[in-house]
Amino acid sequence: MISLQDIASAYDRIKDAATKTPVMTSRTVNQMAHCKVFFKCENFQRAGAFKFRGAFNAVSQLDDGEKRRGVITHSSGNHAQALALASSILGIKSVVVMPRNSSKVKVEATRGYGAEVVLCEPTLESRTSTAQNLIAEHGYVMIHPYNDERIIAGAGTAAFELIQEVGPLDCMLTPVGGGGLLSGTSIATKGLCPEAKVIGAEPKNADDAARSFKTKTLQQSVKPRTIADGLRTSLGDITFRIILENVDDIVTVSENEILAAMKILWERMKLVVEPSAAVPLAALLSIGGSFRESKVGIILSGGNLELDGLFREYEQTIARE
Repeated sequence: MISLQDIASAYDRIKDAATKTPVMTSRTVNQMAHCKVFFKCENFQRAGAFKFRGAFNAVSQLDDGEKRRGVITHSSGNHAQALALASSILGIKSVVVMPRNSSKVKVEATRGYGAEVVLCEPTLESRTSTAQNLIAEHGYVMIHPYNDERIIAGAGTAAFELIQEVGPLDCMLTPVGGGGLLSGTSIATKGLCPEAKVIGAEPKNADDAARSFKTKTLQQSVKPRTIADGLRTSLGDITFRIILENVDDIVTVSENEILAAMKILWERMKLVVEPSAAVPLAALLSIGGSFRESKVGIILSGGNLELDGLFREYEQTIARE
């Protein structure tokens, strides 16, 4: 099992490569939530998301033989970019299997960071089998997006850094998809603030983590239809075990609540975040005064999203004038 010391070691390993992201507050959000909220802005992290922390931590621990073989993963978004960038920094070949329906901007960014992108069908089975076939053919080393202790420890450094800066918290919220961020955050938070509550936040339309947590049985995500595309993934066995041990609750929110929270972050705090990053704020606002007058931490997981539609509207407005 991963310990607080593992997260501290990961922090020492990545601190010169990762960005120490800012912590921001908002009087408006504090009034809405009836507590003092500290946002850890991983949307300003390298490659645009917390995922860089875990990817760099994992790749930097490979031995020389593994580095020569190169690394591979399957990911539709932020882990793809993070692994590509981390590998490029360390001079290691990277291959990323991505579904054909992945965001165009994320595919292009992954290639831009130096990875070879292999497209596959948009199913977990296709992603897994494509990666395994490439491993069998070329000997690549698999770096799983979340179900990897090195990835989890690296992800936990965001909460570790936040608590170091603002002091003990009463509650910490993060989004949950595959569970890497929630797992690492729970270990860091419970290690530094044993009395703090750790809460995962998830879309109602992709609620496998909440169902798994409540039934204590790992359940799969079935046809998740949510704007929070980074949270459509099911938990892994490692992340599920850590979540059961350390997490106090998983709260689900509607698509409208996610959009409203995203709008607050954009309008009130001028923070460009992707829908997945807005989910924990939506959860905090949905549970009302549960943490009234408390110190609450929220990990804003990332800021990678398609902006073509928004700018197309501006272009159309300009063309009409």
